[in-house]
Amino acid sequence: MDNRGPDGWLVIDKPLGLTSNRVVQVVRGHIGGKVGHAGTLDPLATGVLPIALGEATKTTSYAMNGRKRYRFRIRWGIARATDDREGEVTGECPIRPSREAIEAILPRFTGTILQRPPAYSAIKIDGRRAYKLARTDKPPLPSPRPADIAE
Repeated sequence: MDNRGPDGWLVIDKPLGLTSNRVVQVVRGHIGGKVGHAGTLDPLATGVLPIALGEATKTTSYAMNGRKRYRFRIRWGIARATDDREGEVTGECPIRPSREAIEAILPRFTGTILQRPPAYSAIKIDGRRAYKLARTDKPPLPSPRPADIAE
């Protein structure tokens, strides 16, 4: 019997409050062997977290570099300090865009664009997660980076 654990992928619906690393630790505790993930989700984010097991950990770069599709919910007319539901409300506006207005502006956001990640994101800045730095007295200003947005 092979004691190194299974090989393959798990698709985890990451709950609110857990780090991606904590999910990996829990999976490793249950199955043993080599475990990794293909993408980091902020602890306040929920959603799909691909978990690689055993030999599949060698293929995580393919998942990381491949195209992804996102589904999200928007609340129009409110701005928050953290760009998520946890932050203090910093502004409100009663105006709501029409479907036509949204569809008209979307082409400006397709192709390769420069995108500044939010300060409250899971990206690393100087080895530390931006969302942790953002909660200090010196919040980060992540550098813009190219993002390829397909229709």
